[in-house]
Amino acid sequence: KAKLDDEGLFAAERKKKLPQFPARIGVITSPTGAALRDVVHVIQRRDPSLELVLAPCRVQGDGASAEMGMAIKQLNRWSAKSGNRLDLVLLTRGGGSLEDLWGFNEESLARAIASSTLPVVSAVGHESDLLVSDLVADVRASTPSNAIERSVPIRAELEQWMDDLDERLDHATRRTF
Repeated sequence: KAKLDDEGLFAAERKKKLPQFPARIGVITSPTGAALRDVVHVIQRRDPSLELVLAPCRVQGDGASAEMGMAIKQLNRWSAKSGNRLDLVLLTRGGGSLEDLWGFNEESLARAIASSTLPVVSAVGHESDLLVSDLVADVRASTPSNAIERSVPIRAELEQWMDDLDERLDHATRRTF
């Protein structure tokens, strides 16, 4: 942790901002875990038109860190070459013991997050421990659901805002004429 901090991987000035209106999000998680179900559920509530690109991988155990790092690199390459640009990457899983979460503390994963051209949100369902992935990610969310709430506006509210603007513009135009 100290080594990565000395190299500036945790520095606020290197963090990328999240897009205001994401249309496509890359999700790195276990395809069978509760985290994915939580993400899908919150997206259905907030903006069902949002597209998810799943990069399934292990999120605990031997080799999980390497798989997650490879998934970050794959999503960045896919986004750059496919013409279907991703707006951000969500690295997520539910909670667990510190041993279960250890892959999120590995240097190789931290470097993959730092080298991502896409903004990365670290959303590991834990409260008491601050993981290295949380420190190096562009945004840390406390849970998978919280990550979507922080990253995706509620579509119905945006539509209402647009309708209000349209009405105000119409009213201003009539008053001017």
